[in-house]
Amino acid sequence: MYLLGVLVIALGIAVSIALHEVGHLLPAKKFGVKTTQYMVGFGPTLWSTRRGETEYGLKAVPLGGYVRMIGMFPPRPADGGRLRRATSNPFHQMIEQARQDSLDEVEPGDEDRVFYRLPVWQRLVIMAGGPLMNLAIAAVLVTLLLTVHGIGTLTPTVSQVAACANTDVVDADCAGQDPSPALAAGFQEGDTIVSVDGQAVTSWPETTYAIQNAGDTATFVVERDGSQETLTADLVLRERPLVTPEGEYQLDGAGEPVWGEVGFLGATPTFVYEPQPVSAVPGFVGDMFTQTARIVLTLPQRLVDVSQAAFGSEERDPDGPMSVVGVGRVAGDVASGGLGDLTQTTADRMWVLLSLIASLNMALFVFNLIPLLPLDGGHIAGALWEGLKKGWARLRGLPVPGPVDTAAALPVAYGVAVTLLGMTALLIYADIVKPITLG
Repeated sequence: MYLLGVLVIALGIAVSIALHEVGHLLPAKKFGVKTTQYMVGFGPTLWSTRRGETEYGLKAVPLGGYVRMIGMFPPRPADGGRLRRATSNPFHQMIEQARQDSLDEVEPGDEDRVFYRLPVWQRLVIMAGGPLMNLAIAAVLVTLLLTVHGIGTLTPTVSQVAACANTDVVDADCAGQDPSPALAAGFQEGDTIVSVDGQAVTSWPETTYAIQNAGDTATFVVERDGSQETLTADLVLRERPLVTPEGEYQLDGAGEPVWGEVGFLGATPTFVYEPQPVSAVPGFVGDMFTQTARIVLTLPQRLVDVSQAAFGSEERDPDGPMSVVGVGRVAGDVASGGLGDLTQTTADRMWVLLSLIASLNMALFVFNLIPLLPLDGGHIAGALWEGLKKGWARLRGLPVPGPVDTAAALPVAYGVAVTLLGMTALLIYADIVKPITLG
């Protein structure tokens, strides 16, 4: 099962990358750009076939992909006819070489099929197509997850009754100890708590909040075998995190849970999956986007935390970034039942893996929108800047400027690429020596 989980997540990542590139390929072909390659992966080519003018293939390292479109970089901007002296600046040489390589791809008759000649809006559609495909994948998977499988929910139906007053364990040795309040009050497995001290409850968070504020003694109305019974429990005070009526932990000013002495019953709720209406999907997807964007925006600090954990004694943040190695490990843990109630059956485990693939696609969507080359967001930012310049020129009655010289940003692109490689290496090392473990 562990291996199956790794294989499922690997396949999910590969399909997500392939569809991301399809998001670029289809509009590029629609707008007439000549696309010479569609590749999933990097490095040596394992397999390829040609259909028309495009070569489709798989490469050895399945950690990305690309669609090669001719004319990604425009020629050097006009400089009034003045000749430029040859330069030994390596960055200038890099830029000029990229421009020349881009022009070399343009064969006779392809002059009007280059990327940089497209209207701004068409370039935006092409470059945004990849990230939007990942967003669509995440939305489809979330829709299936919510409406077909449902969200894991704790209900006020008792699944277990603790044996002792100081433990949640059912079969504990209670020699010399009092029985749990639930056992002493006569609770049985299958009882559904209807009210606590006259306050009606329909969910476990409401029940927990009512027990927390009940005092020393609480009166419960439970439904058992189609009829209602009243049970009175002498609660035991235990140090536990305080909760709100919605079931959320109460947090202090530092964002840490607030602890206090509250009533303990000793009845364990039942975990079930409850399907949700389609109307719940937009809010859920919006929350995924917000949480992912927060991680991306705080990525530098999170990488510092990962470094301190990998090379020191700090613990890994379970909500922090991880590499494909870490994702594979988590997928294996999920498939082998590492999430307890969440993965009771094989079907439950597959649904959790699908939710993990949905989260990965949301991460690809957000990360690729970063406005830096070589990410899609860098090309989008360049097209938007060109559109603003041309719009401003038209408003002022000035000559419309040419395409934005995106080749000039190549030094930044190479710096970003090196940074991404370093980040990947750090995360892989951390996922090996100090992996994130599931609770």
